[in-house]
Amino acid sequence: MKRLLAALQQGKKIRVLGIDDAPFNKHQDDKVNVVACICSNTRFEGMLWLEATRDSTDATDVIIQGVKNSKFHNQLHAILLDGIAIGGFNIIDLPRLSEALQLPCLAVMRKLPDGMAIDNALRHFTDYENRIALIQKAGTIYQMQGFVFQVVGCDELNAARLLQQVTDTGKVPEALRIAHLIAAAIKYGESSQRA
Repeated sequence: MKRLLAALQQGKKIRVLGIDDAPFNKHQDDKVNVVACICSNTRFEGMLWLEATRDSTDATDVIIQGVKNSKFHNQLHAILLDGIAIGGFNIIDLPRLSEALQLPCLAVMRKLPDGMAIDNALRHFTDYENRIALIQKAGTIYQMQGFVFQVVGCDELNAARLLQQVTDTGKVPEALRIAHLIAAAIKYGESSQRA
């Protein structure tokens, strides 16, 4: 975590892992493919391919094991997630992820989430209390420098600086944008229009 702060202060390149899930059929697929792209600032440098279970509770463990077992772990400054869940409502325990990997972890969103809609959807799960607690553990949702995010492992000001440095154009960090494009291309044979 200190490594990120030092890199930001010294103007060094920041290496992040951006994680996004592939599109999936809500009525057929139990397994969801997860793409993790490594970027140095905005330059693509590598990729991990993971698999989680739709609407389950294994997302945090899948990411921890995938990152720890990769050659990239010791090179990373931060983990960027496309939202707080993968594979539907397989919610990531942001504090546990940050602690296990010893890295700042950010859940980046395109816009403020609809808390009421999320709460209503989660009420269909028998473990509603556990899932809603994971969302609450992720902390405050910040809106800074045009980004919407939750962060564990560094303060919100440095998180916003990090997001600016690893974003080329628009408000989606390059590692997340590339992960999204690859995930869609693998599922549909071509990347989607929205990245």
